[in-house]
Amino acid sequence: MPKRSAKSFNIAVVGATGLVGQEFLRLISLRQFPFKGLRLLASHRSAGKHLIVGEREEVVAEATPHSFEDIDLAFFSASSEVSRELVPHAVKAGAVVIDDSKAFRLEPECALVVPEVNAADLALHKGITAIPNCEVTPLVMTLWPLHKVNPIRRVIVDTYQAVSGTGASAIQELTQQTQAVLDGNKVSPHVYPHQIAFNVFPHVEPFLGSGYTREEINVIGETRKIMHAPELKMSVTCARVPVFVGHSLAVHVEFSKPFPVDDVQSVLHDAPGLVLHDEPSVNLYPMPLTAAGRDEVFVGRIREDLSEPNGVALWIAGDNLRKGAALNAIQIAEELIARKLV
Repeated sequence: MPKRSAKSFNIAVVGATGLVGQEFLRLISLRQFPFKGLRLLASHRSAGKHLIVGEREEVVAEATPHSFEDIDLAFFSASSEVSRELVPHAVKAGAVVIDDSKAFRLEPECALVVPEVNAADLALHKGITAIPNCEVTPLVMTLWPLHKVNPIRRVIVDTYQAVSGTGASAIQELTQQTQAVLDGNKVSPHVYPHQIAFNVFPHVEPFLGSGYTREEINVIGETRKIMHAPELKMSVTCARVPVFVGHSLAVHVEFSKPFPVDDVQSVLHDAPGLVLHDEPSVNLYPMPLTAAGRDEVFVGRIREDLSEPNGVALWIAGDNLRKGAALNAIQIAEELIARKLV
């Protein structure tokens, strides 16, 4: 738990009624985040709702360009369209923005940060800091400590992404479809292009002309940016799985020189924010069920890559709503405060 600041801040939360927004509001109370004023913002459909934050009851207001007067920190967890529209107004009003959308992540002048990896980049922010895709955060938290010891040449990543990454409507669809299938009834998908219950499909975000999806290309760009490794060779496949919370990743890493498994385990054991679950003989390995509701990222099934003498294969799981989104945003804010950047 970070040391509490002697100063307190006025904060705004855009998307306060969404899954990530709700997780964020739980965490600011748990972590005793130093806020004095709290402005909860959402679409006009959610305006007027009452939310409990710690021991306070707050009323949600509609997010507009005029919502950010006297705000020190503005947390955005809404669509890219909302961020593109409202973030410039928040910055103009004097707020430092921490944005969870993809709107600014790959913009050259936007700091894209996972505090355990590149907190120093916060000094470069020009009013906007972004957090990466929820599967990129556990990926770079695992790759970075290894890369510092033995530079990485190539990474192959396959992600298995929970439906909560799409939002509350996707959770509802998985719930309803699961019951319908168990009852022997047909299902009609609405959120996804195919039935998600008892199914897996390699389709997260729209397909591009290259045959990759936008999500896969973004994972590559964001990983390179956070790790300051613009030439890092990567190939990514993103799949959607019938899991409510928790993204998992199968990762194959090629290093510059051989990296014994014992040494990899030792490095990851000591890395911040990671928990080593790597005892396959007793069925101990990372799972989304274990990671759900936890701050840490879990790493295991660490083994030699039989196809590459300098290669290692491993498995990662993390809570996509927590460390993949809300917690990372709060940790960025805590770093900004600690470094006197807000």
